[in-house]
Amino acid sequence: MYCFMLIRKLFRFENAHIVRNCSSQRCSRSIHGHSYQVEILLEAHALDNGQMVYDFGLLKGHIKDLIDSFDHAIAFWNKDDADYIDYCQKFSARWISLPVSPSAEQFSRLIFVLVDAVLKQTVMQNGEADVTLYSVIVHETQTGYAQCFRADVENPRMGLISLDNIIFSPQVCSEWQDVELYNKLKAGAVFVNPIVNLQVVD
Repeated sequence: MYCFMLIRKLFRFENAHIVRNCSSQRCSRSIHGHSYQVEILLEAHALDNGQMVYDFGLLKGHIKDLIDSFDHAIAFWNKDDADYIDYCQKFSARWISLPVSPSAEQFSRLIFVLVDAVLKQTVMQNGEADVTLYSVIVHETQTGYAQCFRADVENPRMGLISLDNIIFSPQVCSEWQDVELYNKLKAGAVFVNPIVNLQVVD
C-alpha cells in the first residue's frame, strides 16, 4: 500500500477585522490586522507527466486570485452589528462578507472551501492522477496558526460555509483575472488547465 505525496504552496495577504466574542478585549472590540501566511497542501498518489503532484504555476491562477481577495481588505462576519458592516462597506472598497467570524480557524475553513471548489471544477490535462486538497494552514502571526482538514469543513458545529454565503465587494471582483470568476465558481463552471505538448526524452 502506497502513501500519498504532499506539496505545499505559500500565499500571503494583509487583512483587517474584528473577531467578536473572543477572550481578548483588543481582538474582540477593535479593528486590527495581521500579515497572514496561507499554506495550501495538495496530495496525490501518483505524479503527472512533469513528475509533479501538481504544477505550482497552476496555483497562480484562480486560486491565487481568490486568496489575494483578502489582501488589503476588511473581512467581517455577516452577523456583526449592522452599523459596523455599513461602515466597512462605505469606507473600504475592498471588503468580504463572511458567514463566520474572521478568526484564523475560520479563515482556514473558508480558504479550504474556496480552493477545494476550484480544484473539483478543474479539468487537469497533464496526467495528474488524484490531486486533492489535503489541508489549509493559516498563520495569523509568527507563533500562531490554524490548520483545517476536510472533516473540519464538514463539521456543522464549526459553522456552515458555502460559496453562496461568501460575498466579495465589487472592487475585489474587478481585480480578478476573470471578473466573473466567483459567479462561474458558484454556478459549477468547468475550468480547464492548459494542454501540455509532451516531449519525448531519449
